[in-house]
Amino acid sequence: MKIFRGFKHPEVASACALTIGNFDGVHRGHQAMLSLLKGEAQQRGVPSCVLTFEPHPRDFFAGLTHNPDLAPARVGTLRDKLSDLAACGVDQTVVLPFDTSLANLSPQAFIDTVLLKGLGARYVLVGDDFRFGQRRAGDYTLLDAAGLKQGFDVARMNSYEVHNLRVSSSAVRAALLEGRMKDATRLMGHPYRISGHVVHGRKLGRSLGFKTLNQRFAHWKPAASGIFTVLVYGLSERPLPGVANLGVRPSLDPRDVNGGRVLLETHCLDWPTHLGAEGAYGKIVRVELLHKLHDELKYDSLDALTAGIQKDCQDARAYFPG
Repeated sequence: MKIFRGFKHPEVASACALTIGNFDGVHRGHQAMLSLLKGEAQQRGVPSCVLTFEPHPRDFFAGLTHNPDLAPARVGTLRDKLSDLAACGVDQTVVLPFDTSLANLSPQAFIDTVLLKGLGARYVLVGDDFRFGQRRAGDYTLLDAAGLKQGFDVARMNSYEVHNLRVSSSAVRAALLEGRMKDATRLMGHPYRISGHVVHGRKLGRSLGFKTLNQRFAHWKPAASGIFTVLVYGLSERPLPGVANLGVRPSLDPRDVNGGRVLLETHCLDWPTHLGAEGAYGKIVRVELLHKLHDELKYDSLDALTAGIQKDCQDARAYFPG
């Protein structure tokens, strides 16, 4: 899959079959939409294209109004979104920076400037709740009328349901927030997963006897938090069972270099000897969060923290068969 930042790039296809959305957590509803998009693209002999936004539009307006509560919890990082879109067989993804100029485009200007002039859309597939343009004034009816007038096809995909539950990013966020990992798996079609580079941390876990893989995320508000049993991919031929803390680690001094920052800290229950003590740094690993053990806890001392980690490791080992 080709990835472009913005559509003003010489390698962006001059025509495409397009779908538009945030695609936060490429869930089963998204996957069904992308499958339909690929079929329509093949019929027209054009590439399939996803137009998505970074930052999330609600993140942008949260910053603009200095109201962080407007920003949604995020199901996935941009890295994971692009990886999932590629796995769905999308030909190209255009990541459009969401800024003031884009927010101020009228619906018709968005159609003219972005969809037609920028991307050469011949077919546009949207969800049943799609809104676009300044103040979200554009909807499917307006887009469909523009398509009839300006010569591109428009289609709408109705809600996708699993066991009578509408699949949506909001439903995934709710499942993750409540620690319902099996429900999240049903909605997404796979276990909830996070990938990223392993970076250096304080090495506090190592000093306590629990070496961790640290993944840091800039400006990320994850939908899930707490202590989880996990599988780690990318360090050996087989996934490694482990236990992970996703969150801000309330036991740390808030003045600590990592205080208040979201980290995913993963302890592999059986560390691969071929990696040595330092062999994981810089690697990209994928961590699948399978089962929530509990919310983050604040421990009063390092001894209490150590005992808590030991108990989490015991519970994680009990989760895995054999």
